[in-house]
Amino acid sequence: MDVLQLVVSGLANGCIYGLIALGFVLIYKATEQVNFAQGDFMMLGAFVCLGLTNAEFLGLPFWISVPIAILIMGAFGYTLETLVLRKMFGQPQVAVVILTIALGFVLRFFAGLIWGHEPVSLESPLAGKELRFGGLVLGMDEVTVILVTVVLTLLLYFYFNRTRLGVAMQASSQNQLAAYYMGIPVKRLNSLIWALAGAVAAVAGILFASKGSIEPSIGLLGIKAFAAAVIGGFGSLPGALLGGLIVGLIEPFSARYIAAGYSQVMPYLLLFLILVFRPHGILAQVHSKKV
Repeated sequence: MDVLQLVVSGLANGCIYGLIALGFVLIYKATEQVNFAQGDFMMLGAFVCLGLTNAEFLGLPFWISVPIAILIMGAFGYTLETLVLRKMFGQPQVAVVILTIALGFVLRFFAGLIWGHEPVSLESPLAGKELRFGGLVLGMDEVTVILVTVVLTLLLYFYFNRTRLGVAMQASSQNQLAAYYMGIPVKRLNSLIWALAGAVAAVAGILFASKGSIEPSIGLLGIKAFAAAVIGGFGSLPGALLGGLIVGLIEPFSARYIAAGYSQVMPYLLLFLILVFRPHGILAQVHSKKV
């Protein structure tokens, strides 16, 4: 039963990593850019929902605050791409990487300035509720995290592979100039994909905040989520979820059966092995670029 408890806890944490990793993959699939501030998007989404919900701030009902926070983060992603990242068009990809790393520092600074650096809790109706199956105790927050993550991954996978807009986004990433000449609104699609990544990050942040306290440094979870995206296969939506689940499961089992300190290093050791023996990830999607 202890093993099952570890599995459930690991899956819930892994789903959070998977959702952040989805943001990495969404942007990369559509624009071939890497947003190293994705974890900080998640952190900001959590704090926006907290600001809307908790009584000392606006005090809105939780189920009203959630969609508003998702819309705010979607608008933030759209505006960021339109006003800032679009100016980087034609620059080396490393320039976008450096820009998003700097953006992460800025977001963490302002989050600390507004909400402080002490851990705070989101007033969520999911907190403290449990489901019991024999000796197995499942928190409603953990169950919700797992279900929402699976559903969202399936929806995004269907969107990119079965809708005209999703296919157009992938075509744009292959050759933006050719996509433009084919009548695809490349700039608008790039803004939409950043908005989608911001919305997904908000979902991840709200689910994370429902499980426990939050503070600005949780944005650094994006580093671990990036490792999960690479392990699963950078560019694969199911791979992002798989990588997140693997990282989430490795942590509690290594802490329990090896040593507590190993739980933080094991995901990166796995990343090292994946890069050596299967550089494109477990669910690799290798495409030749159209030029």
